[in-house]
Amino acid sequence: MPEGSLVTISSLASYRPFLLFLFLALTLTGIRLVLPQIVFAPTAEIVATPAALGLLFDDVTFAASDAVRLNGWHIPAEDARGTLLFFHGNAGNISHRLDSIKIFHDLGLSVFIIDYRGYGRSEGGLSIPGVTFDALAAWKWLTEEKKIPPEKIVVFGRSLGGAVAMELMRHVEPCALILESTFSSLPEMIRIPFVAPLARLVVGDVWNSAEVASSLTVPVLCIHSPDDWIVPYRLGRRLYDAVTSEKTFVEIWGGHNEGFLESIDVYRPALDMFFTKHFGPHI
Repeated sequence: MPEGSLVTISSLASYRPFLLFLFLALTLTGIRLVLPQIVFAPTAEIVATPAALGLLFDDVTFAASDAVRLNGWHIPAEDARGTLLFFHGNAGNISHRLDSIKIFHDLGLSVFIIDYRGYGRSEGGLSIPGVTFDALAAWKWLTEEKKIPPEKIVVFGRSLGGAVAMELMRHVEPCALILESTFSSLPEMIRIPFVAPLARLVVGDVWNSAEVASSLTVPVLCIHSPDDWIVPYRLGRRLYDAVTSEKTFVEIWGGHNEGFLESIDVYRPALDMFFTKHFGPHI
């Protein structure tokens, strides 16, 4: 090998620490930039409203603490036994949750469902920290604008919405909490081994629902399907196991997005029993 080549290889070797640092810096920056696009899958178009179900509703606009304007629907129930604050999953928007709205409304609950920033008619850009501001703003609207007492509110989170609900639980205490098809922590959802610790390094230990679960004081209903291929059942069980307050686990069947409908004969009575226990019977 020519002498010049040996010098070049030796020189490159001396740059290894710098090259490794550069690689890690670029990787971390890349994760920070793309993670919101991986986590969130918003749709802007509102395809239907509760009016399609014959339900009266208020189209609500309110602001988060950082002045981002948000949109949601308040669907009142006659002689409501409670109010459900609804945090939906990562795809679509509030208009794709009419089936769930109908179920909760028929069970005697008023429903307040919101779109996170960047979803539907809500303004702002996609942001992992931002959705916590959105959840707090929704709670504030219910308790301050609508004057709903916390003991008459049940917080509901499905899938990613479960993580949003758990972040809200760091700050408020409703009557009860329902977690459906959700996960114990965000890094555990990343199935590429070396990316998970890097993601935790970049964004911090966000959406560590298991940590929140260990300090809950309100009753919790956890719902999950072993057939769920998007959010693994084991993560739902891990979250349930971490809950130290009064808790109930209901196993349904079917896929991540349609399981609650496929299991309606189990799903609906379980909800009714939970609401009856904590809000009284549906008149």
